Amino acid sequence: MRCTSLAVLLIIATGSIGALAAGGPSPSQYTRLLADKERPADDVAADANRKPAETLAFAGVKRGMVVGEFFPGGGYFTRLLSKAVGPGGHIYGIENAGWKGAVEADQKLTSSGKFGNVSIDALTFGAVRFPEPLDLAWVTQNYHDLKIAKFGVVDTDKFNRAVFAALKPGGTYFILDHEAPPGTDAAGIEKLHRIEKAQVIREVTAAGFQLVEEGKFLNRPSDDHSLPIFDKAVQGQTDQYALKFIKPKK
Repeated sequence: MRCTSLAVLLIIATGSIGALAAGGPSPSQYTRLLADKERPADDVAADANRKPAETLAFAGVKRGMVVGEFFPGGGYFTRLLSKAVGPGGHIYGIENAGWKGAVEADQKLTSSGKFGNVSIDALTFGAVRFPEPLDLAWVTQNYHDLKIAKFGVVDTDKFNRAVFAALKPGGTYFILDHEAPPGTDAAGIEKLHRIEKAQVIREVTAAGFQLVEEGKFLNRPSDDHSLPIFDKAVQGQTDQYALKFIKPKK
């Protein structure tokens, strides 16, 4: 396991990781979801920056999947995931109970009656609890929040092990976040709301996962990682990475 993880890190360093994931779904398969007239206007406006079709394709979302979405935040991706997995799949969301605005937005989504395959629970930050094994665990732009104590103290090693246990063998753990400067510590993560890709890889592979692909569709060289993600100079245009980890089948 350890040797495999080190080998994958070497592949990333040499820029050849794309060869590991040939044959995945195309972003064009998800464009019809973006055209849904019932999507909130704010979601549609965010599409150009967030590249949801590329994100869904990279994560490998398919019909019938059981997805565990951490911190839906009102449902930007929840709505798309719901349509992508179809009535034969299910989205189980876990929201941080301390984020009242997000909890209220999630409740509005689930109470609308339009997303029968979505369930969202507000739990203690860092809790991992799903009623059935997952095909896909999903964390977008929030892994770094697990390091911010004011949101709730989380043991991220324990969190990642719990995600590992929640997934089916061969299941995917997908993480997308904002790149941070080398050596960013906990105080820096709280200030910038960024986390180093290398740190995420190190922590997740330590839980038993194998890194199989890095998505570069949100890489933005113009962002030097020095500003908080909410700074108007970079907001919506931060340099981000997407990582796909797999729980080994054996």
